[in-house]
Amino acid sequence: MRRGTPDAAPGRAPHEPPAPRRVAVVTGAARGVGAALARALAARGMAVALLGRELATLEAVARELPVPTCSLEVDVTDEPALRGAADCVRERLGPASVVVANAGIAAAGPFTHTGAALWDRVIAVNLTGSAATARVFLPHLLATRGHFLQVASTASFGSAPMMSAYCASKAGVESFAQALRNELAPAGVTVGIAYLHWTGTGMIENIDEDPVLRALRAHQPAFAGRVHPPEQVAAWLARSIARRAPTVYAPPWLRFLQPLRPVFPYVVSYVSRRALAHLTPAELAREAGVLGPGGRADWGAEDRTPARPVTPPHT
Repeated sequence: MRRGTPDAAPGRAPHEPPAPRRVAVVTGAARGVGAALARALAARGMAVALLGRELATLEAVARELPVPTCSLEVDVTDEPALRGAADCVRERLGPASVVVANAGIAAAGPFTHTGAALWDRVIAVNLTGSAATARVFLPHLLATRGHFLQVASTASFGSAPMMSAYCASKAGVESFAQALRNELAPAGVTVGIAYLHWTGTGMIENIDEDPVLRALRAHQPAFAGRVHPPEQVAAWLARSIARRAPTVYAPPWLRFLQPLRPVFPYVVSYVSRRALAHLTPAELAREAGVLGPGGRADWGAEDRTPARPVTPPHT
């Protein structure tokens, strides 16, 4: 874990103890929805801890905020490092009363041409990393009777081909957060789930180059295919945090689709099969790749040295 320089709030000396205020932790805060949410929570007067894989980018976001902050470069799949980050947040800002599990990456391509390491990495960051985030910050939330927000996706409504790891991970975090909500309710800790639709982050920067995603979006009504800027999505999320809402939909009209969820897999399957039928053999055999600058930063930071084969013991 790498620590950034803590930023003092305007009008306060760098070494002056911070005034008591609520503390928010946002993972995946270097860009996109995470960075926008850090700004939105700071605008509401919360001190903000920004966690992610790119320290310089995290610090650049932190310098914009008019509140006490700390920036920590940490891999959410590295639980010992994440636990150190939780201790650092408590030491610098105080115990967190809001924790947002936003860190996530995606890979696009056929499952048969997705390396096991990449597929497993998407699951590790999105699902296991969310669980690790909840685990290490749970002592904070129990002490403050706080709120945990899990960022999910409409990918859990109907799973698109060529995105198997991402869709599986988002269905997983939804189930995880639902279970966690019931477990923590007696302790006064609330758990929210954010369902994000088309959001203008680096993850969808080349969306029109993916034939399946392009087809799925083209078959939606115009209002449903609209891409929402991260700032608007962050505003919806920040409002839900203030209300300790159990669910937040970005955009809000998604709430009316919940009763129709049993139908979505059939619709996605129908549209996807038609789109796949028009692909060339070369397109169907293309190598999977990680999406967006945040995903590339995470994937590029990993050690790709293959493990030495292990000879099983003879019995």
